[in-house]
Amino acid sequence: MRWDEAPVFVRVPATSANLGPGFDALGLALSLHDDVAARVTPTGLSIEVSGEGAADVADAGEKHLVVRAMRAAFDSLGGGQPPGIAVRCVNRIPHARGLGSSAAAIVAGVLAARALAGAGPVPGDALPLANELEGHPDNVAPCLYGGLTIAWLPRGNPFPRGGAARAVRLEPDERITPVAVIAPAPVSTEVARGLLPGQVPHSDAARNAGRAALLVAALTGRPEALLDATEDLLHQDYRAPAMPATHDLVGRLREAGLPAVVSGAGPSVLVLLTSRHGLQTVDSIVEETGIQWRVSPLDIERQGGSVAPGVPSAW
Repeated sequence: MRWDEAPVFVRVPATSANLGPGFDALGLALSLHDDVAARVTPTGLSIEVSGEGAADVADAGEKHLVVRAMRAAFDSLGGGQPPGIAVRCVNRIPHARGLGSSAAAIVAGVLAARALAGAGPVPGDALPLANELEGHPDNVAPCLYGGLTIAWLPRGNPFPRGGAARAVRLEPDERITPVAVIAPAPVSTEVARGLLPGQVPHSDAARNAGRAALLVAALTGRPEALLDATEDLLHQDYRAPAMPATHDLVGRLREAGLPAVVSGAGPSVLVLLTSRHGLQTVDSIVEETGIQWRVSPLDIERQGGSVAPGVPSAW
């Protein structure tokens, strides 16, 4: 394969999955981004990392998630591996906080490799591999498509793995302002998933199905229904022992009439406001906990992962 030796610049958004009742299916892209610059070199592997989690991943070498995703993408394209790779990452998405940092790294690596190999950044083409690497599509789908996504695997594919993920993108209502309440310490996604039961009551599953359907309507045009629509019975309460402070904060916010959910597998919290006045209530309730949560009002990222030739001059 003839490699494009010009560098590429990839920007990928944070994401919040589940959004309450949409377990392993719904995801929302957020205006907090990781940036990755990548190029083909004559030999070797060079990685520079700054920002969130830099001390933990800077020396990861071939195990670095962006590099692993690039290698997998090169293999999937059938042209072999380039002679060398240089990667520079600027991380802004907190790691292991429920905001899709691993999905962002995977999507960045897949998009960067596809660009360097001359393949297009088509979300539907990148989604199957990104899902295979992540293990579930609810974060990688909004990271690729932007906006609100519903992701699934066709019948007959083992969930969560299987690769052949599909997704549809919906346009969220412009009146909705997401607020991430970022936890001061991480919680392992594997630990959080390990607390989920193998079976749930049929009545809980039926109630959640109705709430998930209502949530799609609320997010795309009926935001006044968001408090009811974000009620969950499938995963949040079961995960509470791993993140009691998160469970407590979600309860306090919801008691105040704010549609709050555990962001992804936690421990951060996502609040879906329809008025900036609600931010004062969020700040007040967070302060009452006595915990150093970081309140970050964001926008919904409507573009998703993007690829551009070259590297911005600010780099």
